[in-house]
Amino acid sequence: MGCYNKIEINASPSAVWDRVSNFHDLSWAPEVVTSVEAVGDKKGNEVGAKRILNGAIHETLIEHDADNLTFTYSIDDGPGPIAKDAVSDYIGVVKVCAAGNGTLVEWSSTFNSDNEDDVVEFCDPIYQALLSALKYSMS
Repeated sequence: MGCYNKIEINASPSAVWDRVSNFHDLSWAPEVVTSVEAVGDKKGNEVGAKRILNGAIHETLIEHDADNLTFTYSIDDGPGPIAKDAVSDYIGVVKVCAAGNGTLVEWSSTFNSDNEDDVVEFCDPIYQALLSALKYSMS
């Protein structure tokens, strides 16, 4: 199972990618992410970059493809249904692509959990809020 959310934004794919592609910068979503702690010495576009969101969600960048406007990350630990003992193999993907005169941003994830519905109920509203904040930041 997994999550899938998308949004269309009236901006160029390159402009949207420039806004969203730095793994250590979620300043465009201040109502959703109140703190981003970079962990280690990797830059926000380097594989292996780590971050802690809102003091609770631990993530690692596992692929950063500027040519295809895509990045992939893992959730390594977090609260409730995304805690490391509740979910495994959590992989999130953010993909930016041209759509008509604007851009389509897709945010999806796959994972293994005995409580898949709980994970989706926890993560989907976050992804929806992040995508809405991204769209707002581009207007």
